[in-house]
Amino acid sequence: MAELNTVARPYTKAVFEFARDAGTIGHWSAALKEAAQIAGDSVMQSILGNPALTSEQKADAVITVLADLDESGQNFIRLLAENHRLALIPEISVQFEQLKANQESNVEIDVTTAYALNEQQQQKLTQALSAKLGREVSLTSTIDKSILGGVVIRTQDLVIDGSVRARIAKLAEVLNS
Repeated sequence: MAELNTVARPYTKAVFEFARDAGTIGHWSAALKEAAQIAGDSVMQSILGNPALTSEQKADAVITVLADLDESGQNFIRLLAENHRLALIPEISVQFEQLKANQESNVEIDVTTAYALNEQQQQKLTQALSAKLGREVSLTSTIDKSILGGVVIRTQDLVIDGSVRARIAKLAEVLNS
């Protein structure tokens, strides 16, 4: 998994910089999402994995399905095909969305609680996280009774585990030492 991240990163960075400079981040975001869906399709995966097909034929297969792809998008697909990197499209799409969120100063945060948060609690948590991270926060809430109580906050590179389950595990670790 980490290898895919590493290999996809330069392609993602290049396409993001191109999109940012051209002012077409939204267009590229939509195109990459669609391309990722297509690349993830089982029929397309069998085509892309077929060793009898040339890189050009594989690129043409993807481009044919992506009807609204402009010339720069087609060139990007051809470049990926030429370098045998079409399988990276889903990872490139994910990384592109992360760069887009950073550019827009937005961050998506997943909050796991043992019980549902009411609207006021969600607003307070959103405001506190916005202040801490210096970004606008988009909150997604999940309920998991196994954490017993407290909250687990996850974002791209940050995990705050304030759950009762984590505190009990930490206490057990201290007592067993």
